[in-house]
Amino acid sequence: MKIKLRDEVRDYAEGTTSQKIAESISEGLARVAICAKVDGHLTDLSTPLFGDHEVQIITSKDEEAKMVLRHTTAHVLAQAVKSIYPNTKLSIGPATSDGFYYDFDFKTPITSDDLSKIEDEMKKIIKANFEIKREVVSRDEALRRATKEGETYKIELINAIPQDEEVSIYTQGDFSDVCRGPHLRSTGMIKAFKLTKLAGAYWRGDEKNKMLTRIYGVVFDKASEMEEYFKMLEEAEKRDHRKLGRDLDLFFLSDYAPGMPFFMPKGQIVINELINFWREEHKKAGYVEITTPIALNRKLWEKSGHWDHYKKNMYTFKVESDTFAVKPMNCPGGMLYYKERIHSYKELPLRVGELGKVHRHEASGTLHGLFRVRCFTQDDAHIFMTPDQIESEVAGIIKLVDKMYSVFGLEYHLELSTMPEDHIGDIKEWERAETCLKNALKHIGKDYVINEGDGAFYGPKIDIHIKDAIGRTWQCGTIQLDMQLPKRFELEYVDKDGSRKEPIMLHRVIFGSVERFFGIITENFAGAFPLWLSPVQAIVIYVSDKSEKYAKSVKNKLEKAGIRVELDSRNEKIGYKIRSAQMQKIPYMIIVGEKEEENKTVSIRKRGNIEEKDVLVSDLIKNMKREIKNKVR
Repeated sequence: MKIKLRDEVRDYAEGTTSQKIAESISEGLARVAICAKVDGHLTDLSTPLFGDHEVQIITSKDEEAKMVLRHTTAHVLAQAVKSIYPNTKLSIGPATSDGFYYDFDFKTPITSDDLSKIEDEMKKIIKANFEIKREVVSRDEALRRATKEGETYKIELINAIPQDEEVSIYTQGDFSDVCRGPHLRSTGMIKAFKLTKLAGAYWRGDEKNKMLTRIYGVVFDKASEMEEYFKMLEEAEKRDHRKLGRDLDLFFLSDYAPGMPFFMPKGQIVINELINFWREEHKKAGYVEITTPIALNRKLWEKSGHWDHYKKNMYTFKVESDTFAVKPMNCPGGMLYYKERIHSYKELPLRVGELGKVHRHEASGTLHGLFRVRCFTQDDAHIFMTPDQIESEVAGIIKLVDKMYSVFGLEYHLELSTMPEDHIGDIKEWERAETCLKNALKHIGKDYVINEGDGAFYGPKIDIHIKDAIGRTWQCGTIQLDMQLPKRFELEYVDKDGSRKEPIMLHRVIFGSVERFFGIITENFAGAFPLWLSPVQAIVIYVSDKSEKYAKSVKNKLEKAGIRVELDSRNEKIGYKIRSAQMQKIPYMIIVGEKEEENKTVSIRKRGNIEEKDVLVSDLIKNMKREIKNKVR
């Protein structure tokens, strides 16, 4: 058989494993190999190959290896639990984006105190270095084994496997588990892991089913990587936007409106500044802004396709005999705006923005501060264009993303999400749309990764993932190419020759959700917002009551210049007032005493303990206004 490797094609005997192929390339590669990618699909190194294939040996340097390492560690966790608690029933144990978990049905409930005991058993299994063997069995054989072991959840999982899909069982030592794989070659390849927490989880995510016990964990190639991870978690805890939201009087959440944040005056200032910035940049980029109703008739949602594909996440209500839905997205309203009159090709591209309030019915267990809410403002835009404008418009959006994210010091990477199973429209149209986005990214020289099957139901999309100050990534912006809604709404434009043609449409957001973006930058800056965003930009502190009148005059001058300023007139010592201002993360502390009053100056302490003395108030105002205008971080 012929095996295509990265740089060459080699001949191997039928039945050769990927492990043997790795050994034939180099002893070093074979030693660090984790699994193989055969024709784009991950497989175990021990799987025999037949026929011609393209093979890539996956090592710990490859992203795919992390998922294999995490999933294998989940099996080690299950083996340890069964060893200590033999009457426990197993369910599922997948890898996740940052670790792994396994769901168990314990006969006697366990607590967090039991995790160390389970970890010790896992260490024994790892030290034993059990070989991990894959066995393909018939469905009946898999059911027989699961029934013999009393694994009721596994029986249900086996019955759910498609008839045309093989059933594989992985064994390490005396432990076996039904699993697709792939896995590491042996348990001894696991180097550094930690069980992190317990949680409840309904079987198959259905609250009608039994609540199981979920054990979470993390695993890394090196102990040093795990140490860095927990340092990051510690730092993330300090930056938690929910805590900072309370401490800095930014926002709060109430049981009377779960997942629907209340913004306090200081938080509203930040929201307003973000929106003002958005409006400024979009005006420069040639966008017009509209507002569409917050609730629309069911017939519109049926026409758009959302009723069939998104109804379970929509809030509905009756008006007389008609059903209405509170909008979960702005798109259909944007279609009606375009359709309101005839458009010429000369008007295209038409860039239409909307800061629309949307509501989505998210499960209560998924709600998380401002990151996962039921009510938020989407900084939407719909761009109507001709087919030959796709690349330039995608490039224009990326340019706008670059400009806006750079103000916050945020880096990002791109993912191209392709056609999902639950899609509308012809497959050939999807292929054309995906090709257009690929060509646009290639044309502007942006690297990206493919995210198979994760597109919107109406079109492929480019997801924009930002990286914050401590290395975490967040999906915020997105660019979605839609060849379906214009067709459903019968949108047209008059072309050069007078004929009617259907426009192409891009959906796009940059903040994604203004509220979520607020939460992200709160954590990114650890609450210490740059001057232009700070709810309170300066605070005037006087040394003694003798200087109160002068302090008020300084405050008045700053206010007249448009600076958001407060006066600390409390009967407290100067040191206490300074510490209080530091806790509130106020960028400028302006300190006045008898000496400053005599010289008609102020002393300044900037955030970060940068001090300046004998500064003229006019110079202070000039410098602050320049810093605000330039959005200095």
